Formats: sequence, C-alpha cells, structure tokens
Amino acid sequence: MLVAQQQTPHFNILMTVKDVAEYLSVTERTVYRLVKGHRLPAYRVGGQWRFKAELVEAWIQYDGITDAAQTTAPAPQATLKYA
Repeated sequence: MLVAQQQTPHFNILMTVKDVAEYLSVTERTVYRLVKGHRLPAYRVGGQWRFKAELVEAWIQYDGITDAAQTTAPAPQATLKYA
C-alpha cells in the first residue's frame, strides 16, 4: 500500500526583503517603508527582516481591498460660490 506523502504548504516559507520586493513588484526601499509604517507584517531575525509568505499574501488581500476602496471612492467636489 502506498502512503501519500504530505506536502508542506509553501506558506511556511520566510521571505527576504528582496523576495518580497520582487513578489510585490516594488523596490526594496518601498518594502522597508511599508515595514517602518507598520503596514507590512515582518520579523527581525539576526538583524535582518523576514516575512512569512502567508502573512504577505493575507496582507495583499486585505490591503488591496482597503486601497481599492480609497482609490475608487469619488473625490469630494468643491462647491463654487459666485458673488
């Protein structure tokens, strides 16, 4: 009888700043800015930032929703007053 091998989910992977920057298609500086602003979940390991892939993915889902709501909301219209 064959025993099916369990595949470890790839969400247990720790990513580097470079990995996250490539994944998000942004610069490494942007990743640092997101971490500094407490917008992107990260961990310090031996003086370097590490990111759990599952948390980055969850952040994309959550932040994408909030960013879309902010960018698609109509801009307030200025009221013109004539003298």
